[in-house]
Amino acid sequence: MAPRRPAHTASTPRTGSVRPWLMLGTAVLAQGAGTVFQSAPAFLIPLLHTERGIPLAQAGLLASAPTLGLVLTLVAWGALTDRVGERWVIAGGMALTALAALGAMTASGYLGLAGFLLLGGAASASTNAASGRVVVGWFPKERRGLAMGVRQMCQPLGVAVAAVAVPPLAAAGGISVAMLLPFAITIALAVLSAIVIADPPRQAAKAAAGRKPVNPYRGGATLARIHLASALLVVPQFTVSIFGLIWLTADRGMNTTAAGIVVGVSQFVGALGRVAVGVLSDRVGSRLRPLRWVAWTAAAVMIVLALSELAPAWAGAAALILAATITVADNGLAYTAVAEIAGPFWSGRALGTQNTGQFLAASIVGPAVGGLISLVGFPIAFAVVALAPFAAVPIVPRESAEVEPELQQAGAASQPARG
Repeated sequence: MAPRRPAHTASTPRTGSVRPWLMLGTAVLAQGAGTVFQSAPAFLIPLLHTERGIPLAQAGLLASAPTLGLVLTLVAWGALTDRVGERWVIAGGMALTALAALGAMTASGYLGLAGFLLLGGAASASTNAASGRVVVGWFPKERRGLAMGVRQMCQPLGVAVAAVAVPPLAAAGGISVAMLLPFAITIALAVLSAIVIADPPRQAAKAAAGRKPVNPYRGGATLARIHLASALLVVPQFTVSIFGLIWLTADRGMNTTAAGIVVGVSQFVGALGRVAVGVLSDRVGSRLRPLRWVAWTAAAVMIVLALSELAPAWAGAAALILAATITVADNGLAYTAVAEIAGPFWSGRALGTQNTGQFLAASIVGPAVGGLISLVGFPIAFAVVALAPFAAVPIVPRESAEVEPELQQAGAASQPARG
């Protein structure tokens, strides 16, 4: 007898209905709200440094506190998502982030503010793995690339909201008024997530299977190779995002306003690029083949960025937009591949591990590439950074040799028992 399929109910909508898209939209907004909290301290630096006299190094450390909290809890949130499901992890994480924002609004000193920002970053990590599982759980394989591309837009959208709203709020009323924004949107998304998001119907399948889910990290290095390749691909992405503005102004002679517009356009185009490459992966029926293409292209575009030093400033601006678009395109591909390969009972932990490796690599880019630029200048530094995506190409596994057996193994562990 064929395996029984879980019955669809009001709480388990069909993948062809509109509700999966509503859940995706809610998950995107939730992670975007978390990104606003994580990004807000960076836009408080002018207030802290110029008006309150906090040394720039201390202000920068304060801005990095949410990211540190994020890194410390990503895997733990993923494990909790594997155990209890997506709905309450996202809703609960948003509620805890709102409480941390409220604490930051009322904090009286530097250490108190840093503590609440750290806790808020730790709480906001809840959406990273859980929102990815919403995509994999409710969208069929042929639509996941598109859906995950949409999901990946949350980060640039969150940064854009924080960049536009936080500085004027801080100027008008200080830190307490500025942190009112992340408080309001995270508490709203906590309520919306609890109402809209439903856990994909896999818990019953696990019970019916009568066996412990297979650990996808055993018996193959596929996931580890994707994690490593993704960490390498973070290097050009954060090189462009961290040093793009200063390169345009200090090295290419653009004024701050024009350079800011270029960076803003690059964020918007990069968000659309994530969706486009997700659609491409659906069309070719593969996540890892396009991931290798992106790695090759990222290496090439960093060389183009280095050579643009010989061209007029407008050509450098165009090269930066191209680089910003290509170097972020791998995120959704790798994220979807990890979730699919890990299977429904391990994807939370696997996605948490994926993000942890990326954030750790990103934390190294600032000081390492910044020091390299100081030694050899922007063009040579950009060319050296091209080695990272070039090295990632052979690390990306090939589906035919390694991925399919692990997909089958994970799928076997999640199938309902035969009658």
